[in-house]
Amino acid sequence: MQQPALPVPGPLALLDTTEGFVRRKKISLWFVGSLLVLSVFILTIGLAATTRTENVTVGGYYPGIILGFGSFLGIIGINLVENRRQMLVAAIVFISFGVVAAFCCAIVDGVFAARHLETRPLTSGRCQFYSSGVGYLHDVYQTEVTCHSLNGKCQLKVKSNTCYCCDLYSCQSTEYSPTYYEFVGVSSCRDVLHLHRLLWASTVLNVLGLLLGIVTAAVLGAFKDIVPLSQLAYGTSAPPQILYNPAHHILAYAGFGPTPATLPTCSPYPLPLQMSSGHTPGGTLLASSVLSKGV
Repeated sequence: MQQPALPVPGPLALLDTTEGFVRRKKISLWFVGSLLVLSVFILTIGLAATTRTENVTVGGYYPGIILGFGSFLGIIGINLVENRRQMLVAAIVFISFGVVAAFCCAIVDGVFAARHLETRPLTSGRCQFYSSGVGYLHDVYQTEVTCHSLNGKCQLKVKSNTCYCCDLYSCQSTEYSPTYYEFVGVSSCRDVLHLHRLLWASTVLNVLGLLLGIVTAAVLGAFKDIVPLSQLAYGTSAPPQILYNPAHHILAYAGFGPTPATLPTCSPYPLPLQMSSGHTPGGTLLASSVLSKGV
């Protein structure tokens, strides 16, 4: 009985031994798990920074959501046997979007922390905190405070639970100041310093997420086309089983063409005709004619 031939994998599949496949799987899980942990840190730091104040909006937590979802799909895809490639492709797509978001948020948060937050008046204690007390809504109740500058003094309207810095506020200028001089919805001016540190931490984490996301997408892209030798994916329809029988094979080929007519067996040497005294001439002629027909 002849064994059926094994199906050949697709042209994009890369065969690997079981040990090599397990090693690549562990490496992929390590990168995806690291990216998932980093995305949780990005999400946590970003949410802490954006909820620290009310008038400063931070979007550094968006890459954490996208990268976390892509990492979750990657962990599921690595442990799948069927439809593994499709799941890993989806994970790579989400991780790629997360990398782009991390790049944009790192630039935005870094520029905001460097240009729009001035911490020197805060660290020197030249900023004041105003609170209206218990029972007042800080977004409704406002008061006027006096700010002194080199050219005189001016009035500044602030809300309750606000940290304001008169050194950063220009009394005579009517243009918009790029530097924030008040921070609404804080419990003290120390929260503004925490916000500054959280912004730089979010920037650094987004940069790390950018680099780790690129490497993780490359690792998953190389892993999704690897097929272990012990788990070759066969087709849905099994190849037909061919039974080999030598007798049938010979009979089939023997009966393929028409059998030629059987020729009479003749001696390769001519038979001499001898005249005997007991034979008649007619018998000699009859024998000669038969021999000629046989030849």
